[in-house]
Amino acid sequence: MKGLKKVRQERNLNQLKVAMDLNISREALSHYETGRREPSLDMLRKLSDYFNVSIDYLINGEEFKRK
Repeated sequence: MKGLKKVRQERNLNQLKVAMDLNISREALSHYETGRREPSLDMLRKLSDYFNVSIDYLINGEEFKRK
């Protein structure tokens, strides 16, 4: 989840704010950012909508590029 932490920090949001907005624990968000836990597909969609970025961006830290 390289892009999750990146986009959160770029928007100057702390983990607690994002977690409260998404109705999850700060610890869960921290685990998603560090790779200790993988979010469900539903949570990936919520994160994508919240930050207005693609799921691919959340996972890889960059938009999908065809080779």
